[in-house]
Amino acid sequence: MLELRRVAKYFGRFSALRELDLRVEPGDFVALFGRNGAGKTTLLRIAAGLSAPSAGSVKVGRDAAERPREARGRIGYLAHATVLYADLTALENLRFYARLFDLPDRDRELSERLARVGLAGREHEPVRNYSRGMQQRLAIVRAFLHDPDLLLLDEPFTGLDREGTDFLKGFLRTERSRGKTALMAIHDLPLGYELGSRLVAIDRGRVALDVAQESLSFDDFERRYGALGPPHAR
Repeated sequence: MLELRRVAKYFGRFSALRELDLRVEPGDFVALFGRNGAGKTTLLRIAAGLSAPSAGSVKVGRDAAERPREARGRIGYLAHATVLYADLTALENLRFYARLFDLPDRDRELSERLARVGLAGREHEPVRNYSRGMQQRLAIVRAFLHDPDLLLLDEPFTGLDREGTDFLKGFLRTERSRGKTALMAIHDLPLGYELGSRLVAIDRGRVALDVAQESLSFDDFERRYGALGPPHAR
């Protein structure tokens, strides 16, 4: 579903990624770990086609020639920042996104999706009035509106309260059972271990750990992750 070969990304003298190799098979639910500066967000942005690698290649899907920009209709990307239009209402944000993907933008269906994440009755309010958690719920609806095959999630639980966290956990379990593929950056080790079928950690821009979740107890995983060393400062 996703393959990165010898991918590097440079910002001046800083190397965010260094000849990173990662292959995500259809149906994999990959929990991606790494300390601040390890390269998680950079990796996800490159996989989503939002940033070009300085070196290496990226392909999405079974077609070896298909790159993220051409495959964008099959990708659902949830950034760490919600990137919503603050002066528009929740419905207006979803209408705009639906039209980008040639989807129906009927208010009733969009309102039902908002109700599923606890935003019933708030669909006509400007997003600037929303709390951080409410904005994250709206961003989740938007990211999955077109039923993507590949989910790219950058710290999706940020800003969610207990109810929102429980909803998203259930949603991701359902998507996993449907055979969806995901690459999810997450800093919460227990939560990532719970949700992932694969546990991948990157350190200093490279994959430092890649194991099947079922092959490693949480205590062993936590021990191996902790042995990667101190955070990589920019």
